[in-house]
This record gives sequence, structure tokens and C-alpha cells, in this order.
Amino acid sequence: MLNRPFPSFLASLALTTTACAAEPEDKQAADGATPSRSSETDAAKAFTIAEQGTLDEPWAMAFIPGTQTLLVTQKAGSITGWDTQTGRKFTVTGAPEVAYGGQGGLGDIAFDPADASDPQGPRPIYLSWAEAGGNDTRGAAVGKGTLTCAPGGDCAISGLQVIWRQTPKVTGQGHYSHRIAFSPDARHLFIASGDRQKMAPAQDLSNTLGTIVRLTRDGKPAPGNPFAEKSGASPEIWSYGHRNILGLAFDGQGQLWDLEHGPAGGDELNLVEPGQNYGWPLVSNGDHYDGKPIPRHATGPQYVAPAVSWTPVIAPGNMIFYTGALFPDWQGQAIISGLMSEGLVRVAVDGNAPHEAARYRFGKRLRAVIQGPDGALWVAEDGKGARLLKVTPR
Repeated sequence: MLNRPFPSFLASLALTTTACAAEPEDKQAADGATPSRSSETDAAKAFTIAEQGTLDEPWAMAFIPGTQTLLVTQKAGSITGWDTQTGRKFTVTGAPEVAYGGQGGLGDIAFDPADASDPQGPRPIYLSWAEAGGNDTRGAAVGKGTLTCAPGGDCAISGLQVIWRQTPKVTGQGHYSHRIAFSPDARHLFIASGDRQKMAPAQDLSNTLGTIVRLTRDGKPAPGNPFAEKSGASPEIWSYGHRNILGLAFDGQGQLWDLEHGPAGGDELNLVEPGQNYGWPLVSNGDHYDGKPIPRHATGPQYVAPAVSWTPVIAPGNMIFYTGALFPDWQGQAIISGLMSEGLVRVAVDGNAPHEAARYRFGKRLRAVIQGPDGALWVAEDGKGARLLKVTPR
């Protein structure tokens, strides 16, 4: 099955594929494996929440290393800079042209951890976005450029070049994923490549849909990838059988985790290991949107089962592993922004039994959460007029 030509493999699940073609990003729940629910707390009672301003459709955030300047991508194609010391807001020029619509647009933003540039000097920057192709097709792309900021002033990106493209480009506007993560040793660039709502390609090693890829920092297939010597397989692939990955991060032990939207039910937190098959669309803890059942992970032991599965879903926006001092009891835990769940979800991952530890209800769809230089959480709501919030302990 894995070595079939891409078109025939796609055709083999054509009827099933239609079951998810019109998927919303925040799904309704289906029957399936449900973790024990942690207690839910009103965020306003648990934290001090300071509103910093508003954004339109924010998607991802990153602090320029060594500074208090926050950069936020907005889905329609702009990047906003925020001097968090003075509150000054500005536009970062040099963003790429994006294929905006549906779940597509400007995506992730990341900095090379191996870079030792002066915080005020030019430095490498990585962006992901949905890129248009021919015949109404689209695909995720990742580019590398140079960020330059004037002292106390504005920032600009120059020399942005695409270093990786999701293949093949296909029709539709969903499941790009395009999350970026660097390995702790800063040698490798990992990119989440969603199944683009086509499902079947996630089991086909000849393409990169429904995979996590491991690259050099310049976008080349990394030496030692598990399928590099397999005939007909993409040498970029690290793992496969994924759906729509909106969280991708390393924990303090150097382990890679991904966070995936399930279909109707079955959101997943996965420990990602090289060469492994995570089962989509052959197994899931959720069902298709038209009600057709999908075999559960328990029926397919050859596929890696999720470490945590959610039904009802949380519809994640992203996740981080917390390392700061402001919330000392949270160190090493995953903090997840929730869309449908409208809050933060905290997951303890130490030991052999990761589990949801707590939820904090914000009452708004949360698109992204990151850790600030001082250990505070910075949270972006979803959609037009979304608030940017700084979250600290009471």
C-alpha cells in the first residue's frame, strides 16, 4: 500500500475523503476514547490578565531572542511587532504573499536557536505560509530570510527565500499545519505537514502530506532520516500517518511531541518517533463528519496510539512546553491554547502516563500561547479584533 503511485492511492479512499472535505476547524465531538477531565477554573480567578491590544486573525507569535519585542503573524499576510516594554505597535515589512482563505494564510514564525547575533543586529528568521500553485492548488511553504530592526524602531525582513514546499500542491484550503520546531541541539528543522483534507496521502511515503519532515536549517533532507534509503519514499519524512498538526514542540528531555486535530472527536497528543506511522486515516479515536465510523487505535496495534486523546475535542491552536519561573509547578508541562475549548489546557507529560492536569476557561477561542522572556504567558485570541493578553500568576 505504501508504494502505490500517489493518484491511485488517493482514489482508493476517494469516498472516505469526501467525509471530511468540508471540515470546520472547531469540530463537534463524536463518541470515542475520552480522557478523564481535569477540573476547569475561570482564568480570571486563576491569573492576572492584562490586555495589551488587538489584532486581526493572529496565528503565531515569537519574541525576538534577547529582546522584549514580540512578533505576531496575522493570517491575511501581515506581521505585527510589539515593543512589550513601551506598548508600541508597528508593522514588520517583507512578509510573503500568501494564499489567504479557509485555514490558509500566513502561519508560523521561528528563530534559529543556533544564531548568536546581536539582538539589535540582522538575524535569520523562518516563516511558514500557504502558497498558491497552478489550477487552483495550494500548499504549505517555509521560507528563511533576514530580520533587521532599527534600535528602538521598526523591523524588516529581507531576502526571504522558500527553503521547503509541501508536496504535492492540491486543491482545498484546509490542513496545512505548517508548524516549525527546531531540535534542542539546533541542528535540525522539523516541519508539520498536514494531510490537506485528502486523507489517503498520509499513508503514502512518496509525498509529504500528513507527515512530519526533518530538515537541515537550510531546508535540505537531514542525513539519517528513516526513509532516506527506501525506494520511492521522500527522504524528508520523519514520521507519517498524521492529520492536521497545530502543535509541534520539544520537551525538556529532548522528545518531540505533536498536537493534532482529530475528525469528529479524537484530538491527539503524540510522542513523535522516527519512522513511525500514527495511523491516519486508517485509525482514529474520532469518526467522520457524516457519522461514518473509523476504526479505533486499539484495533490497529501497528499504528502508534496517541499519548492523550480528547473526545469531546479541545480543537488546539498550538502548544508550548513551559520552562519559566513564574509558574514553577508547571515546569516541563505542555500548555495548549484551545479554540473550541476556549481556554488553556495544561498537560503533565512526565513519566509514562501523560494526562490533562487542568483547564483554565477564558470564554474566547484562543489561537496561540507562548512564553515570554520573564516566564509570563502571552495569549492571542482567535479571529478579527482578537485581544493580545499577558497572563501572570495572581
